[in-house]
Amino acid sequence: MLHAIPTMAWSSQPDGSVEFANQRWHDYTGLSDEELRGWGWKVAVHPDDLETVIGKWQALLASRQPGEIEGRVRRFDGEYRRFLIRAVPHNDENGQIVNWYGIITDIEDRKRAEEKLRQDERELRRITDAIPQTIVIQSPDGIPLYANQAVLDYTGLTIEDVTTSDFRARIFHPEELERLREERRAALLRGVPFEIEQRALRKDGQYRWFLIRYIPFRDEQGRLIRWYATGTDIDDRKRAEDRTRNENVALREEIERSSMFEEIVGSSEGLRQVLAQVSRVAPTDSTVLILGETGTGKELIARAIHNLSKRSTRAFIAVNCAAIPPALVTSELFGHEKGSFTGAFQRRLGRFESADGGTIFLDEVGELPPETQVALLRVLQEREFERVGGSQTVSVDVRVLAATNTDLSAAVAEGAFRQDLFYRLNVFPIRIPALRERVDDIPLLVEYLIDRYAQAAGKKIKNINKGTLELFQDYDWPGNVRELQNVIERAVILSDGETFCVDETWLTPVTPKAAATSVPMVANLIDHEREMIENALRGAKGLISGPTGAATKLGIPRQTLESKIRKLGINRHRFKTS
Repeated sequence: MLHAIPTMAWSSQPDGSVEFANQRWHDYTGLSDEELRGWGWKVAVHPDDLETVIGKWQALLASRQPGEIEGRVRRFDGEYRRFLIRAVPHNDENGQIVNWYGIITDIEDRKRAEEKLRQDERELRRITDAIPQTIVIQSPDGIPLYANQAVLDYTGLTIEDVTTSDFRARIFHPEELERLREERRAALLRGVPFEIEQRALRKDGQYRWFLIRYIPFRDEQGRLIRWYATGTDIDDRKRAEDRTRNENVALREEIERSSMFEEIVGSSEGLRQVLAQVSRVAPTDSTVLILGETGTGKELIARAIHNLSKRSTRAFIAVNCAAIPPALVTSELFGHEKGSFTGAFQRRLGRFESADGGTIFLDEVGELPPETQVALLRVLQEREFERVGGSQTVSVDVRVLAATNTDLSAAVAEGAFRQDLFYRLNVFPIRIPALRERVDDIPLLVEYLIDRYAQAAGKKIKNINKGTLELFQDYDWPGNVRELQNVIERAVILSDGETFCVDETWLTPVTPKAAATSVPMVANLIDHEREMIENALRGAKGLISGPTGAATKLGIPRQTLESKIRKLGINRHRFKTS
């Protein structure tokens, strides 16, 4: 019976020496009984496997337990094939081993198939590792089983890290974990292809947006056995979409906000010098500090610089720093994360992100609070910042234009403005002349503004009263072009004929000229006003603006107080240490 069975069978003594082998063994090896007996069978084992086979056989003998051994056995024609040797001990009634029995099964074809499968798997991994997309193979319930090299290179994780249960929590953005968990669970249950957009953490600490496509793989019976998830980096696209959306918002705001006037009007020497400076600095990326009194058109000059620059096709974001509450300035400029303060119900992009690739204009930059000055300095130096309440660094490419109607040098001396920030802003200063310094431009401006407002009002004004024009040229225009604009708009609205004229009382100075008999009373009023202002400056230690400044103490606008200080010849710096 043993000679007839279709496999090789053998028996040995308790010490492991073979005493019998069936005919299949002899036919395969070509060895005789004499050559086989004892340990003669060793000549049939591959020399490279002999030490391992003997070692395992001796270990089985010592353990007295059944076991298996793999090794290559030589065929009679000299070819070696791999075999699985199974050995079982036979005990007597006292538990002593009487014999060992075993069979030897040819597993060469199976081994070759396994090796081919492993080779195919290695080849597949080499192929997937060469693909620049991230690839994660998952079980039917979405558990990661394998990730290609692109995943490991991006995340800095090992394959063991990827196949752990907290893999997603380690790389997905915390704000999206709950949403992704629910969306993904529902989609996996449906068993059809789907897509998800999400942010994934890069090994350098940066989050980038990815489009993850899930493709199901089924066997011949239609059973779902794998999910293939491929990731495509779409961060640049998402940034472009955000930038376009922000630019559209800014454009709507710009359309809704009425500009001071549509073009720069005038030909005076002072204005020509300003425009020459604009032409020189516009093509560069240098920071520009625009200086000038209120109403001189600083934003208009900033727009001209932007329009003549290489950034003209991108966003121009104008921010009036004085119009934003100090507590909200940093959030307005740099954005905030969800929950960073009361009322922050969602993440909000700041003006700097909206201006990415374009230009930001910071009007009244001298009104920035100290903490915002620090953040602005970092943007100018490093071109990066962090949102309020966030730890993620945001990089931006923004040209900064700033403007002020105050003396920043004096503010630096008073400690109200950072000296290093001032030097960063003052790379290319441009001073815009006041309207009283551009008397020759007044007729051109008057004609332009009359035409503009007459068209809007549906009126036809053909002539300008000569006395009105002389009155305009004699007036000192403390409010500059903005004041001229307002006067002309009001006059056009009230005009009933084709000749433009203005009531002289509209241009009467705030402090009227009094008769000689009233000079002492006027002098007393001026002295009283001077005393009030000096007391306020003394209490504010020379500061004009801010919550503790003299303007706040007096309850008047900062610009009004500055005008009065200049008019009365008060030196506010002497109160700094009073």
